[in-house]
Order: sequence, then structure tokens, then C-alpha cells
Amino acid sequence: MTNDHPESPPRPGGETPPRPGGEPPVPPRSADELPALTKSPFDSDTFTSATFVTVGRGPDLALAAVWILARAGMLLLLVRDDLGIGGVGREVGLYQYWYGQFAAGTFPPGDATWQYPPGAGLVVMAPGLLPWLTYFQAFVALTLLADAVVTLALARADSARVTHGAWIWVCGLPLLLHLPLARYDVQTTALAVLALLALGTRSTAAHRLGGALAGIGAMVKVWPALTLIGTPRGRTTREAWTAAAVTALVLLATLALLFSESLGFLRQQGSRGIQIESLGGTALAVARATGAWSGRVDFRYGAFEYVGPYVSTLGHLALLLTVLAFGWLLLWRLQARRWTPATPLDAALAAVLLFTVTSRVISPQYMVWLIGLAAVCLTSRHTVMRPVALLLLPAAALSSLAYPVLYADVVDGTPTGLAVMVLRNGLLLAAALLAARRLWTSTAAPDAE
Repeated sequence: MTNDHPESPPRPGGETPPRPGGEPPVPPRSADELPALTKSPFDSDTFTSATFVTVGRGPDLALAAVWILARAGMLLLLVRDDLGIGGVGREVGLYQYWYGQFAAGTFPPGDATWQYPPGAGLVVMAPGLLPWLTYFQAFVALTLLADAVVTLALARADSARVTHGAWIWVCGLPLLLHLPLARYDVQTTALAVLALLALGTRSTAAHRLGGALAGIGAMVKVWPALTLIGTPRGRTTREAWTAAAVTALVLLATLALLFSESLGFLRQQGSRGIQIESLGGTALAVARATGAWSGRVDFRYGAFEYVGPYVSTLGHLALLLTVLAFGWLLLWRLQARRWTPATPLDAALAAVLLFTVTSRVISPQYMVWLIGLAAVCLTSRHTVMRPVALLLLPAAALSSLAYPVLYADVVDGTPTGLAVMVLRNGLLLAAALLAARRLWTSTAAPDAE
């Protein structure tokens, strides 16, 4: 920052010019001496608006203000719930129905919409902890609480204010409009974020805590298990992976003892087809628009899917690509030679991106996971995922256009809906390939620095 009032030329002999009012001159400050801010930054002669966001409590206050304003806007959108096709909050009504099933001592029996691991039942039952609120109010309140916990954890990890991880989360989540408040993906992402941050410390207890959180997350929605893919070889991996396995098994056994049909979700998940928002769905939409495919859209298993020729083949291809992605991750881990503090974070983001783009289903709430993992990566100055994080932000904005704003166009396959999906999925595919390339070249390539 330049000074609008240039200093006067030095006096002969290096004398310090007298101060106005006859005050004694201030001795010159050495070049290495930094001005001390012993009071409020407002007392500094060099205070500016930039000082406010880089000194003292300025960053925390600014982050808190943006979080409050953004979440208030998301709440307002959820209360109105009339954007596009509307009805985003209806999912919470489904959770409430499942809550009644759990109260009867069973996971939803034969329910095609229940496609989640047993740990998800804990999130569905959690609003019962706030009996003075309605189920909807309690669910949203707990979601906001999880959101706040993620924000605080990222802010603490990003206290140097040079990587902006917390800002990616606080500003990136509202790009999905009010959808995150009506899904339990924020809670799942909180488990993954806290697990990664714990694994980044040197403490054995923290490594076990990180593994336990990843194990709980895996029992809630599977993908948080991928947060362990990049743990450094040796003691950290043994501690974290053992804690994750033990925690997951204990939780599974406990839920199986307390509730019936705890593994019923496997039947529903295995029957899923090609959802219209997946990469395979976009390929079929383009083929249908050009007259090369004669299939149709049908509502199955709680989502709109494509039905017709080659759908089954495309579904098997997606599963094969997922297996190949997993194989590539194992190969990377075997070949990796260099670990930085950011490697576990970068590996988690790359892994989840690869599994997302090869999935038969890419629901808009998947972007909550990716924004959270990108935010964790950006808490470290060693990360190589900054370009990937930048790709995810417009992908999130396009996801909110796809659902709920223009969802009718997406379902009908209009040119507008098709353009949105091609752009969104194109960005996700580019982000996945870029993440994989940067992870490999930064850790496993022979010529990497």
C-alpha cells in the first residue's frame, strides 16, 4: 500500500525533524522492527480497512458476520421454498417418517427410498434431542449447529489467514441455496472435516479420534471412509485405520442389536439405475436430444432415473469405472514418495471427486461434501488443490440451477436444462481429473519437486 503523503527528504546529518507543538522527536525505528499493536488496531497510525481483516479479531468478526448473513438468507429461502419446482424441504418430512420407524424399533422395512448405511439413523433420530421444537425446526437447528462447528474448526485451522479455507466453506455453501439445510449432508461433512483436521496433528489420541470420526462418517454415508486414503504410512495409518474399523464395527453391531432391518439398505442401493444428474445421465440426455436414444425418464427409488435401452450396460460401466478409480487410488498410495501436511487432505478431495464422477447418482447435495473437503485443503498452504477448489465453486452454483431452479428443464431435457447439466458435470469431470493429476505429480511422480 502506498502513502498518499510522501515523506520529507532527510535533513543533513540524519537528524529527525521536530514534531509539531515542540514535542520531542521520535527516535527512528529500525528496518527490522515491526509496529506493536498493544491496543485496538483502531489506535494504530496505519489502520485501514485492510488492517481490520488481517489484524486481531477482524478476520473472526468478518467471517462471523458473513456466516450469519448468508445463513439467514438460506433460512429465508427454506421458509419460502418456492424456487423453481419448490419442495426442497419435503426431504425433512421423509426423515420424520423414518423417525417414526426408528421409534418402532426398525429401520424402514422395504422402503425403496431408504438407501443409507445404518449410522444415518442416528442423524435421523437426532432431532428428538430437541423435543421443544418441531421435527423440522430441530433438524434445521442441528444442521446449522453442524455448519457452525465446521466453520469454527476451519477458522481455527486457518488462523494464519493466508489460505482462506474457512471462507470457501462459508461463502461456498450458500451457492447451493437452501438445499444444505434440508439434507443431512452437512452433518456428514462435519464428521469428515473434523476427522481430517484431527489426523493433521502429531498426537496419537488425535489420530485415533480422526479415525473414529471417519468410521462413524462411513457408517452414516460411506464416503467419509475416503478421508483415510491419504494418511501417512506407518503409525498414523495404523492408529487411524484401526480406530475407524473398530468404531464402525461397534456402531454397526449396536444398531443391529437395537433395530431390525439394519442392512436392508443394501437391497435398495443395489437396484439403483442411472440418475438424470449423473455423468451417465447427461450422456443419455444428449443422446435422447439428438434422437440417438429412445429411453425416457421415470421416478424410481426416490429420484428421477433414465429407463430404456443400454441403461443397464451404462450402469455396469459406471460400477467398473468406480472400481478402476479405487484401483488408481491404491496404486497412488503404493507409489507415493512424498507426504506434506496437505497430502491427506488433497488425497481425500481427489478420492471423493473420482467416486462422485463415476457414480450412477450425483445428487446436488454431493456438492456439500466437495465444498467441505476443498475448504479443508485450503487450510494448508501446502495444498495443490487450489485450482480444483475454484472449479467447484461454479459447479456448485450450476448445481443449484439444476435443482431446484431449473429442475423441470433438466427432467424434460430442454436445451436449457441440458446446457446446465453439461456445464456442471463437465466442471466436475475436469475437477476430478485435475485433482488426480495434481495429487500424483506432487507426491508420486519421479520428477516432482
